[in-house]
Amino acid sequence: MSRTSTASSSRRRDEVDRDPFPVPERPEEVRAALETLGVRPSKGWGQSFLTDPFVADAEAALVEVPVGRPVVEIGGGLGILTRALVRRGVRPLTVVERDPRLADHLRAVFGSRVDVLEGDALTTPLPPADAVVGNLPYSVATPILLAQFARRVPRVVFLVQEEVAQRLAAGPGSRVYGRLSIVARLYGEVELFRAVPPRSFAPVPEVSSRIGVHTARAGELPVPSLSEFASKAARQPAPEGHSVGRRGQSARRGRRVARRVVPSTTREPGPGGLLRARPGLPSRPAAGQRTGRTRLGHGPGAARPRARRHIWNRSWSWRKDPTGVDQVG
Repeated sequence: MSRTSTASSSRRRDEVDRDPFPVPERPEEVRAALETLGVRPSKGWGQSFLTDPFVADAEAALVEVPVGRPVVEIGGGLGILTRALVRRGVRPLTVVERDPRLADHLRAVFGSRVDVLEGDALTTPLPPADAVVGNLPYSVATPILLAQFARRVPRVVFLVQEEVAQRLAAGPGSRVYGRLSIVARLYGEVELFRAVPPRSFAPVPEVSSRIGVHTARAGELPVPSLSEFASKAARQPAPEGHSVGRRGQSARRGRRVARRVVPSTTREPGPGGLLRARPGLPSRPAAGQRTGRTRLGHGPGAARPRARRHIWNRSWSWRKDPTGVDQVG
């Protein structure tokens, strides 16, 4: 084979391997592209840019719409998810981007292959679509998703903060079950998929993310007033044996914690005849020291403390006190 034919074949191979839609993938490439565009990621929006092309391809694969049906992407960014959708033949594709600099970047990269809509997804009217997909900023993910549910979009593919994803998919009795869970289930069904670690983004966020899919309910909603039903359902008390939330746990835990014993030798009358600890003296008695309530310690002659009864199950149970004395908990 001549040198000319070898050079031409390698040139054709390079043209095939060259990506027609160059998109930054590695973190250093993302930082360089943002610096070139003059874009600084907003901490207020919880804005991070996906750098893992396999995650983007997983999202694009979950869209699952017939060829020729419209799809809307929310938050195009630098185009890593847009490229995955284009490669899978999604068309027509409308990309919504609120930053004009990023919108111009998307137009320059994808040309007429996509329709770039510049505006805020919460205020800009979106075109009808069989599916909506997006890597949503953490700070506005919930209102954007609720707006798409209310539009009755048949399929919504999202990448959001792990906590939000768990709340969307939570069922009755779950620790994170609440108003968001109720609304999502009334509008359809939520299914969670792949977890995405923080290292897949630039800048690296402090929390993990997860891919999820919401499939809209067919027909009318099962309740006449969604907002009224969700408010009433969220106020219902938790069933017996289920979690009651952080406030309830804190209150219950507070009732179970014993008071710190203040020795009588370190107390003196305070204002109004109340007893208070004398400044500069220890508030916890030494082992074997007699106090106003009981004598603490494990040696001979140590008094057994009075037992307390559990209010919630009315049974006796002994617990170990931090001072080393068997106490009732």
